Amino acid sequence: MRHVVQLVLAALALIGAVLSWLRVRTIVEVAPIADGQPATTSVAYSPPMMLLTMLLATAAGVLLVLGVAGLVRGRRRLRTPESGLSAPAP
Repeated sequence: MRHVVQLVLAALALIGAVLSWLRVRTIVEVAPIADGQPATTSVAYSPPMMLLTMLLATAAGVLLVLGVAGLVRGRRRLRTPESGLSAPAP
């Protein structure tokens, strides 16, 4: 059960990372360099939002690895004859 919770939390962290990445950049207008030149646009990135994105993506990766490893370990434990348990028939 704990590993399923880890996988759900990994999915939520990944969704949060995607949502924060979509809000990490903004378009800003840059003043012209010389008189008579048109104004241009540039992309500005928000460092706190980039940090949040990276932290959420890292947490999602760690939780995903822990959840999958725990599920695999649990299935292997059920299949080993030393445990006294038998795996369910497919």
